[in-house]
Amino acid sequence: MKVLVIGSGGREHAIAYKLNQSSKVDKIYAIPGNPGIAKIGECISGNVEDSEMIVNFAKEHQIDLTVIGPEVPLCNGLANDLEAAGLMAFGPTKRAATLEGSKAFSKDFMIRHNIPTAKYKEVNSYDEAIEAINEFDYPLVIKADGLAAGKGVVIVDNLEDATATLKEMMIDGSLDGAGSKVVLEEFLTGFECSLLCFTDGETIVPMVSAKDHKQIFDGNIGPNTGGMGTVSPNPFMPEGMDDVIKTDILDPFMQGLKDDNMDYRGVVFIGLMIEDGKAKVLEFNVRFGDPETQSIMLRLDSDLYDIMVGCATKTLKDVEVKWNDDHVACLVLSSGGYPGNYQKGIEIKNIDDCDDCVIFHAGTAIKDNKLVTSGGRVLNICATGASLDEVREKVYTVAKKIDFEGKYYRSDIGLR
Repeated sequence: MKVLVIGSGGREHAIAYKLNQSSKVDKIYAIPGNPGIAKIGECISGNVEDSEMIVNFAKEHQIDLTVIGPEVPLCNGLANDLEAAGLMAFGPTKRAATLEGSKAFSKDFMIRHNIPTAKYKEVNSYDEAIEAINEFDYPLVIKADGLAAGKGVVIVDNLEDATATLKEMMIDGSLDGAGSKVVLEEFLTGFECSLLCFTDGETIVPMVSAKDHKQIFDGNIGPNTGGMGTVSPNPFMPEGMDDVIKTDILDPFMQGLKDDNMDYRGVVFIGLMIEDGKAKVLEFNVRFGDPETQSIMLRLDSDLYDIMVGCATKTLKDVEVKWNDDHVACLVLSSGGYPGNYQKGIEIKNIDDCDDCVIFHAGTAIKDNKLVTSGGRVLNICATGASLDEVREKVYTVAKKIDFEGKYYRSDIGLR
């Protein structure tokens, strides 16, 4: 079977890595891919938002399954376009992807289907927002309605910061239009965690837990990033939450998909806040998390191709999904300055001396036959072992060996 993976990050490398272990997969293509994926498949230059090019490529090369990694092509309707061409896609339709593409749409879905979430208000102008913030206490969560590459959520502690953030989003256009509409939201306290699930729209299968570390600096301070590292299992997950999450969140979510006639075949990635034995939804994402996926894929014992085909063909109930009991850590090496401005094209050295770990490429490129940086999050160092301490030691040992100017990483992954 031939599989096409859409995307270029560490998440897509981890997906390709796992698909490459399937006896059913003969050939992996990626658009555009990265140098890591190029070692196990063929990378094709192209834009993930160019649906016509992707569909034509899939038809010409008789692709059996297209796996859509990033949220933007999903929200643009790539899954619809592939289906219309008679091609199998792993990923929700455009309408279902609006659960991530619009925070307001997502919150309305939660309220409509009795899924626990924070109090909120949707505002469509700066003046309306300034008036509405008086209805909330501080801290206050300000969310850009549209896609903002993980940087559209800001927590403010006072009126001055709230006003400045709203001005940046709604007047200055700091998020390229994603903040022209904003959701103001009550700040929830408790334990934040992520839950990823496979679903075909009829059956939902939770994956093993993972803990993400969003903020750039140790101690969970500084601006949010796409994620600086993960561990699995989540060492902070309270016991006994599985049944609560199933009853209060997963069951009404699946019923909501049916009631709203949403065609959802892929992954749902749910951000949760847990406190006093109760769970509330912070957000829905309609794709694999990054870097949660990198940890989770190393714990999957089943054939990922079978699972994805099960989702795409609505036969997930017939697929066995098995996990191992390993501990996994994933440490992100980032460019100096990220998530702000950073340099690109810096040579990466000593990446081959990493026998104890799996390295997933995220923001890398080949220039003059050398591996160089090309993004804010550059490499993901992943290790498996019998304990959290063991895998932390492995990834940090390798992190010290790999060298590029400006290299940065958090030192407390798995400890907070």
